[in-house]
Amino acid sequence: MKRRDFITKAGVAAGASVVAASALSTPALAAKKVEMNIVSTWGRDFPGLGTGAQRLSKRIQEVSGGEIVTKYFAAGEKVGAFDSFDEVASGNSQAYHAADYYWKGKHPGWSYFTSVPFGLTYTENAAWIHHMGGQQLWDKLADGFGLKCLSAGNTGVQMGGWFKKEINTAEDLKGLKMRIPGIGGDVMAKVGVSPVSLPGGQIYENLMSGAIDACEWVGPWNDYAMKFYEAAEYYYYPGMHEPGGFTSLGMNAKFWNDLSETHKQVLIACAHEHNDYNSAEYNAKNGTYLTKMINEHGVKLRKFSDELFDTWGVGAKQVFDEVQQHSDLANEIHTSFAKARDDVGRWKNLSEATYYAQRNRVLGIEN
Repeated sequence: MKRRDFITKAGVAAGASVVAASALSTPALAAKKVEMNIVSTWGRDFPGLGTGAQRLSKRIQEVSGGEIVTKYFAAGEKVGAFDSFDEVASGNSQAYHAADYYWKGKHPGWSYFTSVPFGLTYTENAAWIHHMGGQQLWDKLADGFGLKCLSAGNTGVQMGGWFKKEINTAEDLKGLKMRIPGIGGDVMAKVGVSPVSLPGGQIYENLMSGAIDACEWVGPWNDYAMKFYEAAEYYYYPGMHEPGGFTSLGMNAKFWNDLSETHKQVLIACAHEHNDYNSAEYNAKNGTYLTKMINEHGVKLRKFSDELFDTWGVGAKQVFDEVQQHSDLANEIHTSFAKARDDVGRWKNLSEATYYAQRNRVLGIEN
């Protein structure tokens, strides 16, 4: 080989090596950041609901490696609690964290994706959403409003609520003004109650002032934080209206559709992780705070009678008949939900319900 050719080829090879080394040593270009403003229906730092939504927002950014940049706004910080739906559907913000039954006025089907009277518990609901067509129906409903929604939290079986007087018969309900949203409020209306829809931050003052006679919120952990025991002494269980209230990460549909598949999977994973974590959190906290309210604040725990549940059952049938007549989609959602309740509920009654009864009997566990 001629000396000149050797030098030329050696130079080219050396240059290629430098370029390759440079490419290896230079960090890859940063992925394009995705901004995700999340509004909510919960107060800042409110236990379980607010703190959970804040944690979810932070978790999305962490799991995405900072590629999804989240900014969380509690109720009233960017928009009012009940304005969250329109804020996200319009695209002004990218997501909300809320209970979707707040949007019942837009379509009754939304209630099924939080909780409805005589409905599904947390585990039953998970079966419906993930394996029995619930998510597909949720997608169908949400798409009509420019949204995409995922399960993102669950409070479990809720308490029946706070009352200033004892409620022993259906007659005792008539004329009561009660804060209770969703289809549960519609059922109460059928038996003579005047339902009132209020965001969480306004319930206490209305109960204290006498503007309302009763309220339901969530359960002992949250109700203790709200200090409802200062305004009403009777605490009733169980809540027929919300046996497995789950919360939603609702996203603007265009925002969702424009995401990469990787970022979609990040959001799905974080929402589902939070769903499980939040449910466990409520189970861990509720018993402790129920004991505190009874022992430290004199709360009187009462169980709703069979007569009351029978009355609500009649009211629920009337309301569900009306829901099914609303539209084909409402009927489709209710029919799917009811089948899941029958199929999964039959199994849960055989397995868990009988086990609880026997465990309580053997160990002498009482309410």
